[in-house]
Amino acid sequence: MHDSPVINHAGRLVSEIGVVAWVRVDTQTILSIHHNIITQNPRISLSYNDHRSWYLHIKNVQEVDRGWYMCQVNTDPMRSRKGYLQVVVPPMIIDNMTSTDMVVREGTNVTMVCRAMGYPEPYVMWRREDGREFNCNGESVNVVDGENLTISKVSRLHMGAYLCIASNGVPPSISKRVVLMVQFPPMLSIPNQLEAAYVGQDVTLECHTEAYPSSINYWTTDRGDMIISGNKYITTLNDDSYSRKMKLTIRKVSARDFSSYRCVAKNSLGETDGLIRLDEIPAPSTTSTTINYVPTFPQRKKGKHKNRWRDSSAENRVIGDYEVEEWKDIGMFTVSK
Repeated sequence: MHDSPVINHAGRLVSEIGVVAWVRVDTQTILSIHHNIITQNPRISLSYNDHRSWYLHIKNVQEVDRGWYMCQVNTDPMRSRKGYLQVVVPPMIIDNMTSTDMVVREGTNVTMVCRAMGYPEPYVMWRREDGREFNCNGESVNVVDGENLTISKVSRLHMGAYLCIASNGVPPSISKRVVLMVQFPPMLSIPNQLEAAYVGQDVTLECHTEAYPSSINYWTTDRGDMIISGNKYITTLNDDSYSRKMKLTIRKVSARDFSSYRCVAKNSLGETDGLIRLDEIPAPSTTSTTINYVPTFPQRKKGKHKNRWRDSSAENRVIGDYEVEEWKDIGMFTVSK
């Protein structure tokens, strides 16, 4: 901290007329007198330039150093010059006053808290980590201003990570991640409750479930026997957050496979199931049909002659006459389809 040299009314330098002292005004603490450091603060030092300019140095400035300082010359009358040291502090989140990861029941109210400090006072806001909008008390929002994020009647759609972000214009800004998990019993939906297949075909049945904590999922026959994945049955499970897709593939369907199948989901909060019926349909025909196509081409008359029907007896009698016209084909072909 420094300023221009202090000179008395006759133009003489301070070194010629008195002693220079540095004082912390708000605490009335003497920091230095002339060449000597008085304070026990190791971060404070003194320097001067030919006794014309006196400098007070503060290393590793901290927030407690904010305040008024005075350079004082013990002339008669005494002369002084005051200056204010402003200390800006980047934001910092107060962990022991800020929410950690939370698990709540669906339908309850939840409040996430974020406390921050710094100078100037930080601005605090909340948003989802994935950037998606969320419902906050009936409004679809991207950002909520303030230290508290309150959600009424929380639902599974609120599940995810939230960021508390504090900033005050002094870099860097800072954030804290809070994960919100929402508990609810299993729910189940079935895209097709009636499926059909023919003997020898592979067929897949499908159920969709939602639950948190994650559910135990399995398939049973209409007799209640649990279906185990193997050569005959293939079971698959696809996870996406709190949602799951259950699939049961029945290979080479036989007559005894036409029945009902049950998909089941259960967790610590409840259990649900759904029924899918598999019916038989006729197998598609494998007979191929051949169509002979005979196009018509122009023909030319070849001639005309008479024939007679005769019996096969010894008399070889004529029993009828008929006339025959002969035609010559110009061209003919047969196409099979």
